[in-house]
Amino acid sequence: MVRPIPWEQHIGRRLRLRDLFVFFAVVETGSMAKAGAKLGVSTPSISETIAALEHTLGAPLLDRSPKGVTTTAYGEALLFRARAAFDELRQGVRDIELIGDPHAGELRIGCPESITAGFLLPILQRLTKAYPRVRYHVQQVQQPTVEYPELRERKVDLVLARWGRDLAKDEIDPEVDVQVLLDDPYLLVASANSKWARRRKIDLADLAGEPLIVPPIDAWGGALVAEAFKRRGLSAPNFVVSTLSISLRNEMAASGQFITLLTRSVVRTFAKRYSLKVLPIDLPAHRSPVGIVTMRHRTLGPAAQLFVESAREVARSLTAESKA
Repeated sequence: MVRPIPWEQHIGRRLRLRDLFVFFAVVETGSMAKAGAKLGVSTPSISETIAALEHTLGAPLLDRSPKGVTTTAYGEALLFRARAAFDELRQGVRDIELIGDPHAGELRIGCPESITAGFLLPILQRLTKAYPRVRYHVQQVQQPTVEYPELRERKVDLVLARWGRDLAKDEIDPEVDVQVLLDDPYLLVASANSKWARRRKIDLADLAGEPLIVPPIDAWGGALVAEAFKRRGLSAPNFVVSTLSISLRNEMAASGQFITLLTRSVVRTFAKRYSLKVLPIDLPAHRSPVGIVTMRHRTLGPAAQLFVESAREVARSLTAESKA
């Protein structure tokens, strides 16, 4: 049984940030020796630090074996809270730096490919022009998901997310805030020079056997196309290439050989550059909401607040444009 720990007398005076940093390195690398190499210190020094940390907390944080180390339940608890503490400290340093200049700083954005190439682009175009001293780090995240691991692990400040439908309140984790900004539906697209672009009316059945390059079946877009064919009683669509890459889909569709699936915001960005045309095909009625996800009890820095404001403005503009 772990003994109660008096914070003021025992922990507050003896627990050092450096010790936690060493603990992070050991967990990340899975080895005392690898952590030492990463931090530029000896393995015995790493071992002593971890042992002292365990003694201070009165609990075993790591299980040792010849293959390396893994966290115990106590270690997992410390890792979760310490990451949050370090992230808040990092954010505090940023905020201090920004007091004199609120238009500088950095922002870490998690974003899937379908949003990076569409909705995110006009947001960053606005912000980089208006606030050139802000630095943006965009990290690719996988969809579909409602777990947002990169956000929970404090690797990003916010996530731009896409959902396959409107989320019910009980589907939203109470630890996160979700702001839905716009509906960004999927469209079937082909080269403006293809045989399909010259037709005024196309039935889904006409595409039976035609080569498609679309998102994987376990992604929102790929599932939508498969469901459309299934509802019509048609044979499974001819998914010649399955990929999340917008660039690859644009290039292959532009060749005139393939039909692809893109969101409306991506079509807006790339239709002219790749000579693409939206095909007059009715997909099943669907919503593809896009929004911002943040941690509920995490303070957003000035750069994040600027991003959220700009995202709302871009969303309003795109929504009005689609209705025009």
